[in-house]
Amino acid sequence: MVKRLHIKVPSRAGKGDVIRLMTKLNHPMESGWRQSHDGQLRPRDLVGEFTCLFNGKEVFRAELDSGTASDPYLSFHVRVEESGVFLFQWGGAGDERYEAEARVEVR
Repeated sequence: MVKRLHIKVPSRAGKGDVIRLMTKLNHPMESGWRQSHDGQLRPRDLVGEFTCLFNGKEVFRAELDSGTASDPYLSFHVRVEESGVFLFQWGGAGDERYEAEARVEVR
């Protein structure tokens, strides 16, 4: 099975450090406007919401739309003051959801 959600989080950081988090979702992101080889419109298939939580508190949110390329990639920075767990959540049409967690140890 293909791993659909990729994340990159440093395993350690100093108190007050600003760390870079990265996530990529393998997803076709079809807008519903493109045609297949036989001329039929491809069905709309978008993942439009991304949220990152740290110890249950939202630290980053993004809303994506039909102009987003396939396999969306996001990179953002967060200041950490304590050890904890980042939860990455992607959501799409219907019940389509992808989640992954990563722990960071603050020294």
